[in-house]
Amino acid sequence: MRYLPATACVLALAANAALAQNYPEKPVTLIAPFPAGGSVDLVARAVAQQMSELWKQPIVVANRPGAGGNIGAEAVARAAPDGYTLLMGTTALASSPSLYAKLRYDLTRDLAPVSLVVTMSNVLVVHPALPARSVAQLLALAKSRPGMLNSASAGVGSSNHLALVLFNTMTGAGIAHIPYKGAAPAVAEVMGGHVAMTFVPIAAAVPPVKSGRLRALGVTGAARSATLPDVPTINQAGVAGYEATSWNALLAPGTTPRDIVLKIHATLVESLRAARVRDILVAAGADATGTTPDELAKFLRAEMVKWGKVVQAAGIKPE
Repeated sequence: MRYLPATACVLALAANAALAQNYPEKPVTLIAPFPAGGSVDLVARAVAQQMSELWKQPIVVANRPGAGGNIGAEAVARAAPDGYTLLMGTTALASSPSLYAKLRYDLTRDLAPVSLVVTMSNVLVVHPALPARSVAQLLALAKSRPGMLNSASAGVGSSNHLALVLFNTMTGAGIAHIPYKGAAPAVAEVMGGHVAMTFVPIAAAVPPVKSGRLRALGVTGAARSATLPDVPTINQAGVAGYEATSWNALLAPGTTPRDIVLKIHATLVESLRAARVRDILVAAGADATGTTPDELAKFLRAEMVKWGKVVQAAGIKPE
């Protein structure tokens, strides 16, 4: 009788290997936890199309916005661990444990890392009527009108929100935060003149900046963007040491068999090498950055610590 557990383990491993060999046998759902039209949606659809072609199975991108990406993340965390429901996660995954008092999933337990997909910078944009043509002028304006300026975001814990938190912490600007359900509605509110500014993904900023509906003041990353080469980094614009880079990562439900995770990983990495996918990502101001599952797990732990410290320093209390 004492050999039964070992036998059961061997049988389970064999069953998982068989599942991975035939995977996927039906359509896969890729949940994008923010609305259609934003950068997360763009990255998810570019990757999904290429992976679908390699697998000869459809990958359906489903937008599940709300709660700073946590509605979509929870849906994947609770899904069957069979590889047929995946998540295009965002920076919000790492900040949410510090921003929400009662998350209904645990990032390190309930989601299985597959690979980092892209990293990208946001760009600080303002409504053209705002009397600020540089980061220095924006800071002077904010400090002359305490509490009067506001900044839209894709939701609490989103990269737009975190970029603002870091900006306020480093400058004392005191710019108020107004969360929306995604980057697209946040940008629309700034273009409409209802909100003064936002830190928007570069892909979403290029058309309105080039048409004059928004004014770009600074890029959040360590280097200028090839898409907006005339816009300085916020560090170059006078906020020394400022850097806030966002990312997207592919994850599966937490107990998904390792063989299936590795098969998804291999297909994703191959997809990121495709010229069509790279062209879409470059145009969006995103850098393809495939990693191993273990590298992503390590990265996520570091990001949780990093943004937890930023949230604590800003004095933000969990909701």
